[in-house]
Amino acid sequence: MKLFVFDVDGTLVDSQHHIHAAMTQAFQAVDLPPLALSQVVQIVGLSLPEAMAVLAPTQDAATQARLVQEYKNAFNRARITEDAPLYPGALDCLDALAARDDWLLAVATGKSRRGLHAMIEAHGLQGRFVSLQAADDHPSKPHPSMLLAALAETGLGPEDAVMIGDTSFDMQMSRAAGMAGFGVSWGYHDDALLTEAGARLIATDFNHLTDALKGWAA
Repeated sequence: MKLFVFDVDGTLVDSQHHIHAAMTQAFQAVDLPPLALSQVVQIVGLSLPEAMAVLAPTQDAATQARLVQEYKNAFNRARITEDAPLYPGALDCLDALAARDDWLLAVATGKSRRGLHAMIEAHGLQGRFVSLQAADDHPSKPHPSMLLAALAETGLGPEDAVMIGDTSFDMQMSRAAGMAGFGVSWGYHDDALLTEAGARLIATDFNHLTDALKGWAA
């Protein structure tokens, strides 16, 4: 048995504009100037409280908490399929891996449980994942809690699992859990950050990723 654990934002779905728009609305709601897209995408993968601490470090705890709530409100109003589409090839990759009974799929995301389930429903991904780990139940990435929970739920050891993600947080998390980490080049952290964080390889597209995962699992 092998376990493939996928990040969501920047790995399966291209949510950068969705995230940036919600972050802009959140900052405007508390009378703060909005941030550039390049700043916002660097925190994708972190849980919201940690993300706000990075993006608004001089604001007090109450303001950061309000930013979190305003972001959630704005994010939940968006249209997921239009504003956060699946990357080309993502569905084919998931289907190719799910075709094997001895290969299991899971998710480890900085999204809330509500946001994760909304994404799965919007893109018709129900039933593909045996383990869903979201920010509500764990410390923020790169803490390995999400991956350790996915291993516990599937009964597999870290040597039989791989984390697939687009950020250094994903690679640091996989390393902390004793798992392999595969980076993807189409997300929000550049290849140098992924390599520095411990990525064993960096896939250039979903065909490359699918082949690499099949080879790793062989």
